[in-house]
Amino acid sequence: MNEHLNGVLAIDAGNSKTDVALVAADGTLLGTARGGGFAPQRHGARAAIAGLAPLVAECAAAGGLPAAAGPGAPLVGHVQACLANADLPVEEEALAAALAEQGWGRTVAVANDTFGLLRAGTDSPRGVAVVCGAGINCAGLLPDGRTARFPALGMLTGDWGGGGGLAAEAMWHAARAEDGRGPATALAPAIAARFGLPSATAFAEALHLGELPHRRLHELVPLIFACARDGDATALALIERQAAEVAVLAEVALRRLDLLDQPTPLVLGGGVLAAREPLLLDALYERLRTTAPRALPRIVTAPPVLGAALLGLDRLGAPAAAHRALRAAFEGPALVPAA
Repeated sequence: MNEHLNGVLAIDAGNSKTDVALVAADGTLLGTARGGGFAPQRHGARAAIAGLAPLVAECAAAGGLPAAAGPGAPLVGHVQACLANADLPVEEEALAAALAEQGWGRTVAVANDTFGLLRAGTDSPRGVAVVCGAGINCAGLLPDGRTARFPALGMLTGDWGGGGGLAAEAMWHAARAEDGRGPATALAPAIAARFGLPSATAFAEALHLGELPHRRLHELVPLIFACARDGDATALALIERQAAEVAVLAEVALRRLDLLDQPTPLVLGGGVLAAREPLLLDALYERLRTTAPRALPRIVTAPPVLGAALLGLDRLGAPAAAHRALRAAFEGPALVPAA
């Protein structure tokens, strides 16, 4: 047994990165670690969870603790994982079972990462969160436990946006501009210049042939905003579409929970929204004033693993002082009110 047995191992695993934090029951942050993206849909639940072991060991070492040896020697009292690609109940169950097999905690809970964002953005079990990072998703929660969720399986279930969606659309428009199928756009020369290639189509070919890693596609997102600020019509249209997607997710979730006519926290996070690009936020807030005027938007700038850690402390029944200590450990206020 170790002295921090009643603490929390918090995991926030997204499409592009994974954060792990070890937290004592009093809210003391003992250790953190960061790794790459989390993809159980490609690797399987067991393999994806097993891939977290080095991060857990790094956290334990930072806290001066031995890594868990198995179910008989858990590292913490509770493991709280908020995971991207845990979109369906069957996926959550498989991931929870794989986590339990690791023996890192006495108890284990898995939730979609959007619920972690919601918890990071409010201390009330009532609200809606939209995450717009590499992908896009939304979740809402009421104090009685009712939720509003979306399958979030990409185009198959009607989803569009996030950094991945924006980048793919930018390439679609740039390629068509270059070969004459579409109107001219500043995105095409901007993409070519960013990668030192003769054209955006050459960048597409480099990705296809494996000469450049596919993750570099996300570097297009800042180019979209730069071109939009210079007045490019195509880039501006993409940003407007992204704002519309975020707004409609929020509106539908609020409606499902009968919260449209009540002041309700609307927590916004993920890399695209947390960048606080005025063009995107102005378009989003303008739409919300019409479709969800009682929503109270706020942007989370703290690391999303904070939400998982707070959920873990909730599970342990930790006092409010522990929650305050943990928030302070993540370098100040986590909430940035909307303009």
